[in-house]
Amino acid sequence: MATGTNIRTWFNGSWHEGDIPVMRAADHGAWLGSTVFDGARFFEGVTPDLDAHCARINRSAEALMITPTMSAQDMSDITREGLALYGPDAAVYVRPMYWALDGGDLGVNPKAGSTGFALCLEEIPMPAATAATTLTTTRFRRPVLESSVVDAKAGCLYPNNARMLVEARNKGFGNALAQDALGNVAETATANVFMARDGVVFTPIANGTFLSGITRARHIANFRADGVEVVETVLTLDDFRSADEVFLSGNFAKVTSVSAFDDRQYENGPLTRRARELYWDWALSAK
Repeated sequence: MATGTNIRTWFNGSWHEGDIPVMRAADHGAWLGSTVFDGARFFEGVTPDLDAHCARINRSAEALMITPTMSAQDMSDITREGLALYGPDAAVYVRPMYWALDGGDLGVNPKAGSTGFALCLEEIPMPAATAATTLTTTRFRRPVLESSVVDAKAGCLYPNNARMLVEARNKGFGNALAQDALGNVAETATANVFMARDGVVFTPIANGTFLSGITRARHIANFRADGVEVVETVLTLDDFRSADEVFLSGNFAKVTSVSAFDDRQYENGPLTRRARELYWDWALSAK
């Protein structure tokens, strides 16, 4: 099922119009979940951190024991070729994907060197600068490396995220603030998370239970270059309840303001707005 519109797919060496079939019923990825992907964005004529996203999917593939078959540069070049088919004002989600074709000796592990690849472009509007969401708690936790491939952007991790999101929606909230196995805040069901208190920005320290995002790192660098103190540390639910403002960070929207965590209300505060300003200034400087 497609998320966006005006879809184009690169598969088997060429571009195709639409949401074409790329996986067979007996592919390892279809029945044993050996899939990885990454996401980048094209908006206002720029593709911020595209090369970093293309490099990360190869690391994700290796973590899931899938043999990468494309260089990051090749993926970037293919992406830019496909984006030339869209108008300069289009907002496009860029999604390279790998999956294993065959299994190893017992069928469960992916067979080395047996890899499928596709790259999908979909027009999806960037959320408005004023877009906001709400958070609540969830009984589901982020896994650890000993039980899941948390060092990859792997499709098999997303059912757990989906459980968090559905639980939050059923409670009347937009997203879930997820904890790790020790009960410390890790991220939300769909994005990394930041909070601000007394003019200082805080974010959960990367501890191997969640993907420390490319956009997250960009916000940290932008803030520090702007003279804003950023602290990566262990944070609890109570820390977020005592925050002055909270925002989400991810490739899809870049910055999303949080207006409430359960019954705690927040404003779209100055540091949330500054995160967005700094990101757009940095991204558009590449034009």
